Amino acid sequence: MDTATEPMTAAQRRAHNQAVHREQRMAKAAARGPAGIAFAWADEARAVAREWEKDRAGTDDADAAWNDLATTLANFVKRYGR
Repeated sequence: MDTATEPMTAAQRRAHNQAVHREQRMAKAAARGPAGIAFAWADEARAVAREWEKDRAGTDDADAAWNDLATTLANFVKRYGR
């Protein structure tokens, strides 16, 4: 049986490259300890919010991810802030 696979589409290749890059960033962040991991997740959260907004431009929920992220951060500050 031939086990050759079809070449990746441009979208598949992009998704694969993004996943590899994310794994590398997270590994470097983990080496810096909990603070490094927190910074990496903050970057990831902003990227997700930007993508959500872009995908839903012109809809009522385009800002939903940003609003949720802002609420999450505000709750964190209230819990751990002075």
